[in-house]
Amino acid sequence: MISYCMQAGFFQFNTAFGRKQENLEKVRSAARDTSPDLLVLPEFFATGYQFISRDEVADLSEPVPKGETTEFLAGLSREKGIYIVAGLPERDGDIFFNSAVLTGPEGFLGRYRKTHLYFEENLFFAPGNTGFRVWDTKIGRIGIMICFDWFFPESARTLALRGAEVIAHPSNLVLPYCPQSMPVRCLENRVYAVTANRTGREQRGNTQALTFIGQSQITSPQGEIVVRAGIDDEMLGTADLDLSRARDKKLNDFNDLIKDRKPALYDS
Repeated sequence: MISYCMQAGFFQFNTAFGRKQENLEKVRSAARDTSPDLLVLPEFFATGYQFISRDEVADLSEPVPKGETTEFLAGLSREKGIYIVAGLPERDGDIFFNSAVLTGPEGFLGRYRKTHLYFEENLFFAPGNTGFRVWDTKIGRIGIMICFDWFFPESARTLALRGAEVIAHPSNLVLPYCPQSMPVRCLENRVYAVTANRTGREQRGNTQALTFIGQSQITSPQGEIVVRAGIDDEMLGTADLDLSRARDKKLNDFNDLIKDRKPALYDS
């Protein structure tokens, strides 16, 4: 089988809430000496996560693609010749979404709006209305899901059925389950996943404290954890991905994980 390789990476760090310029510059600095084909950043990487009012959400959210953060990412993509997937709060008129954007050397390529909102996100953000999307890029077919989307097997399965070879997974994980569960998501769909989580702790106002679990990782179509960060590490982790492994859905000579599906027998 012919190999089709790309290098993918995640940048795990502790986002400073509300200090957008500081967070953007941290990303620029981390990317200065490395140029993976695909770089995945955490959910809400430039703003922080724990919003406590709608006014605060409105102040830190941005239009896409004309907002500051998307334009920064598009500029960095052009400068480095790389593709970037990153999470941000998006403003669309008076509606706010937990979104991720894809940028490349060509500029802005598209957005995904988080389908499954977690915890207090439901107070401020609308459920995503984009559906799960896959982009056919020069480096491979990239799908996106955000954080809690992983908890629903339909998310990764839908992306796989739509041809994703790599799932970019911006996250702000606080529950402990995802690092051990992504190998199953990748194995059952024969895809790579790049989960970019953050570190640190937020407790703002009278809200419940949130401690982020780190452990960003790249997972293979065979369920292998190729690289994983520690709980508190600030690091840019990379790995070479052989996309031919994601294009081969055969488990053995008699079983193909996509062709063997029986949708007519599954409940929706």
